[in-house]
Amino acid sequence: MAVSTRVARARRRARVRRRLRGSDARPRLSVFRSGRHMYAQVITDAQGRTLLAVSTLSKDARLESGNPATVEAAKQIGLLVAKRCLEQGIRSVVFDRNGFLYHGRVRALADGAREGGLEF
Repeated sequence: MAVSTRVARARRRARVRRRLRGSDARPRLSVFRSGRHMYAQVITDAQGRTLLAVSTLSKDARLESGNPATVEAAKQIGLLVAKRCLEQGIRSVVFDRNGFLYHGRVRALADGAREGGLEF
């Protein structure tokens, strides 16, 4: 029997989240990828708070090209997340791919965050 993509992602997500915990010293960088947009949140699981959130819908992250569903747009989101984290004094994070496979836009976001100065 074939497993749907939603069920497969839910299984991967649960498997990854069993091992990941974001602390105050090292919060979790969670990524969500829809068909059109990319979202990234920095979360501290100890307090259950979102410290910052960036997406391709953010006014300062909008691209001139107009298409937010590209690898370049995801990389820009990663750079913006890194910039905002460094402004808040966050230097190191735990990367949570949220059940998505680590390639394409998810990988571009992670690479952008690393280029911006975040450590995983």
